[in-house]
Amino acid sequence: MSPSPLPGLRTLVAGIGNIFLGDDGFGVETARRLAERDLPGHTEVVDIGVRGVHLAYQLLDGYDTLVLVDATARGEAPGTLYMIEHDDTAPDPSPGTPALDGHRMTPDTVLALLHTLCAGTGGDPPRRVLVVGCEPASVDERIGLSTPVSAAVPEAVRLIEELLRNGEPSVARASTAEAPT
Repeated sequence: MSPSPLPGLRTLVAGIGNIFLGDDGFGVETARRLAERDLPGHTEVVDIGVRGVHLAYQLLDGYDTLVLVDATARGEAPGTLYMIEHDDTAPDPSPGTPALDGHRMTPDTVLALLHTLCAGTGGDPPRRVLVVGCEPASVDERIGLSTPVSAAVPEAVRLIEELLRNGEPSVARASTAEAPT
C-alpha cells in the first residue's frame, strides 16, 4: 500500500540527466517545463542535471516526497513513460563501485549517499521516492531529444502535475509499483 497522497506535503521534483547525451536530457527538459507551470506551493522543481551529490545534500533540507525525473531504459519503445515507486529495501550499489563520481551517480547511489548523510546528521530522508522515467531512443553524444522522447515531455509534465495535486496519476495502467504509462 502506498503512503498518503502528495498534496500539502513538501515535495522536491528533480530533473536528472546530461543534456549533451541526447535523450539523457529528458529529466532536465521536463523540469524546465514544469518550472514554468503553476504548481502547488509545497513543490520545488530543480534541474539537477549531473550533480547527484548536490541533490543528496539538498534533500537534507527535509522533503516528504522526492520525484526523480530521468531517462530510464527498461526495454520498451522509445518515449514510453514509467512511474516507478522506489523500493527502499533494494540492495545498496554493488561492492567495488566507486562511492562518489559526481557525474555518474544513479538515483540509487544518490539515495544511498543520502541515507549515509542522514545517519550522520540525524536528518530524515524523504518518506516517498518516485521516479518518472522515459525510455530513451539514443543517449549518444548530441544535444536535443529524439522525436519520441520530445513528444513524451508534455505527457510527463501532465503526469507529474496530476501526481502533485492528487497523489497518483490517473493513467497508471498497472497496480504494481512500476507502471508504464
